Amino acid sequence: MNTKVEKTPAVNYTAEMTATVVEMYKAGEAVETIANAVGRTARSVIAKLSREGVYKSKSKESTAKRVTKAELVTKIAEAIGADPKALESLEKGSHEALEMVAKAIVAE
Repeated sequence: MNTKVEKTPAVNYTAEMTATVVEMYKAGEAVETIANAVGRTARSVIAKLSREGVYKSKSKESTAKRVTKAELVTKIAEAIGADPKALESLEKGSHEALEMVAKAIVAE
């Protein structure tokens, strides 16, 4: 005899908990604070918020398009009235150094 036992999925978040988590997140509460409020881990809350379509990771929120080294060299060249091709070798420098030079030259 083959008897199947149907399993009901475990409910980690009730509808009320989900609403609370989403409301708190939209109100600007930290994930850790929300996790403490609902008795879950921060990772669990992040996963739930992601499934609900409201979570935005910090890296995606704060990353702006980084200016390329070539663009920085062009900016430096324009600021000093030089041909960007003549300063191409500057691209071998670090990005941070090029940003400092560009900021210093453009500020003058």
